[in-house]
Amino acid sequence: MTSLTPAEQARACAVTMQSCKLCPMPDSMPRIEQPAETGGVWVRLLGEWTAAQFARPRLLTQIQGGLPRGGELGWDLRGAVQLDHVAAQLLWDHWGRRWPAQLELLPQQRAVLERVARFTVSPPARKRTTWLASYLALGAFVLRVADHLMSFIRLIGQLALNLLRLALAPHEGPWRDFSGLLYRIGATAMPITALVGFLIGVVLAYLTSQQLKQFGADAYIVNILGVALIRELGPMLAAILIAGRSGSAITAQIGVMRVTDELDAMRVMGISHSFRLVMPRAMALAVAMPLISVWTTLCALAGGMLAADISLGITPTFFMNALPQAVQLDTLVLASAKSVVFGLLIALVGCHFGLRVEPNTQSLGEGTTSSVVTSITVVILVDALFAVLFKDVGI
Repeated sequence: MTSLTPAEQARACAVTMQSCKLCPMPDSMPRIEQPAETGGVWVRLLGEWTAAQFARPRLLTQIQGGLPRGGELGWDLRGAVQLDHVAAQLLWDHWGRRWPAQLELLPQQRAVLERVARFTVSPPARKRTTWLASYLALGAFVLRVADHLMSFIRLIGQLALNLLRLALAPHEGPWRDFSGLLYRIGATAMPITALVGFLIGVVLAYLTSQQLKQFGADAYIVNILGVALIRELGPMLAAILIAGRSGSAITAQIGVMRVTDELDAMRVMGISHSFRLVMPRAMALAVAMPLISVWTTLCALAGGMLAADISLGITPTFFMNALPQAVQLDTLVLASAKSVVFGLLIALVGCHFGLRVEPNTQSLGEGTTSSVVTSITVVILVDALFAVLFKDVGI
């Protein structure tokens, strides 16, 4: 903060004809004047231009809105009793971070403004987006996607070779890892999948019953729930839950091994990442997913049966007797086959992003997020592909 000497204060009072700290009635309010005798081309600052004055938001807004603009204006700061760095930054930004053509100020005020000008960092110039930059960005995106696809296809091929090796030498397989993963992926996921499946069945049954009541087709709720839950919603819900729960865990586990250099240690010892890390997880998910899918579907059917009994009076006995006639065996086989494919894809996507994690925590978080998003997207796309290819099966 800059303080003026008594002589300079007296000179400022004489020039601006305003009261200051030496006058009987000081006026510290910061003000702006454009005297008529100067033709309105000079701007005078009066009062105390300090952070204490600008602490009042209304006054700061009023001062900012009252500062005149114009490249030909002259600025006279000698009437300002005090000028600190906050006010100097305000003026410097208002001037466009360059000195005005005409400026009258005291040496102390110049020192404050020069210090502000020296330490004020100009914002980086905004780069204009050209068609060439957009084209190169699109090319870089395509190359990244192609790189991921090549790595994923390579992982699938390596998994096929590892399964052949396991078939030729079963005693060398990582069965302990397989059993542990089967428990963590399958058994521990039963409570959450049961809850979600039951609630989805209740919601679907209630919404369907409102429409069927209008046409007197209450009995067809068994057909709608059976086909929808067994063929589509059951496997889809199970796959999405497992992708968010176990797929992210797979990526995080392998990613942490990358961060702690365990993957490099395995490579030094001659242990294959694909055989000991990827294959057990793919096998565990391929076995667990159909079971989780059936479990989720059963819970969803139980919820739908309960809601149908409450809303339509469809008894559980009628529901269970009509369900085998509404849903053919081919539908159940198709749902189980889809679940096996979903499990393999979720495991491969999780392992793919886990092996590509860089040895830092930021890459670990990004890889886990990408794994979950990609797994869910792949599951939905593959389910749509199954729906198109097998549209006549079980219908």
